[in-house]
Formats: sequence, C-alpha cells, structure tokens
Amino acid sequence: MTYIENIFLCMVSPLLVAALCMGRRQLRLFLFSIAGMGVCLLSAYINTFLAAVCQADALAATAEIAPVVEELMKLLPLVFYLLVFEPEGDKIKAAAITVALAFATFENVCYLIQNGADRFSFIFFRGFGTGAMHVLCGLIVGGGLAYTWRRTWLEIAGTCGLLGAAITLHAIYNLLIAYGGAVQYVAYALPVLLVAAGRLSVFRLSRRK
Repeated sequence: MTYIENIFLCMVSPLLVAALCMGRRQLRLFLFSIAGMGVCLLSAYINTFLAAVCQADALAATAEIAPVVEELMKLLPLVFYLLVFEPEGDKIKAAAITVALAFATFENVCYLIQNGADRFSFIFFRGFGTGAMHVLCGLIVGGGLAYTWRRTWLEIAGTCGLLGAAITLHAIYNLLIAYGGAVQYVAYALPVLLVAAGRLSVFRLSRRK
C-alpha cells in the first residue's frame, strides 16, 4: 500500500520552506507547484472512488475516468487564479505549465515508489512521456485561457472547449499506454514530439518576425 499523502507531505515541505525564503516574484511558482501536487493527490482519491462506485475495470478507469478527473482538477487552480487575480496572458500560461509539471512530477514519484525504479529504459521513457503529456495539456489549457478570458463571451464556452481538448489528448495517451507493447512506447514518444514540434514552430515564427 502506498501512502501518497505522506509522499505529498515530504515533497511539499521543502517547497513551503523555500517559498517563505524567496521573494514575492518567486512565490507564485512555489504556490502553483504545491497546488499541482495537491490536485494530483486529490485526483488519485477521486479516481479510486469513482472507479469503485462505477465498478470500472482498469481500462475504463484509465481511459475514461482518470483523464476527466485529472484535467478538471488541474483546471481548478487556474480558474481560481483567473477569477481572483485577473492575471495577464503570459502569467496564465506559466501558471498552467507549473501546475501540470508539478502534477506530473508527483505522479511519477508515486509510480516509482509503488512499482520500483529498476527498469531504467522504461522509467526514462515514462518520465519524459508523462511529463510532456501533462505539460502539453497545460499548454493547451493555459494558452487558450489567456485568449478566451480576455473576451467575456468566450469565457465559459472557451474553457469547456479547452478542457475537452485536454481530456481527449489525455484519454488517447492513457488508452495507448494501456494497450502495452510497442504501442506504449509510441505513446510515450508522441507528446514529446508534439512539444518539440510546437517549440520549433514558435522558434521559426519568431525568426521570421
């Protein structure tokens, strides 16, 4: 049995200490990191509860329940940030990526503790793949929110659309992972390639300007 709340406490404690020692500019980074790990912890509890209530098998829980719960939970800190502080577009995107990155980090640590870290090649691909997938979903949601929340008529519809896109990407990734075999490694590589392609496109556009 893995006591993920104890893992959460151990990982968050240094961040809290560091947050107290850093200035206000860096405080936002630590708070969103803690929020990302916190929603990952809550997602694990909610996933387990819903899987038990719906009597879902492993595949259904992985491909149908987890993507919806996890992407919705990652959205909550961002919506709170938008409603209370009304930040600029760049800050929204940075917050979304930070939450996603912290979520992926906590998820990977829990996976390592539960399943062991003896298979280096598998852990290597999984670490990059899962991290890139969550960051990619964060980029979709964060970049989209930065645009839609500047237009009142787009706030609700735009947020729902972005959430749906992130859930779909997450579900496809989880479904490919659940298939196993070579397909699993394709799934790990896919978000990494998408993030790399996106960065390359941005770099080329910036050079043209």
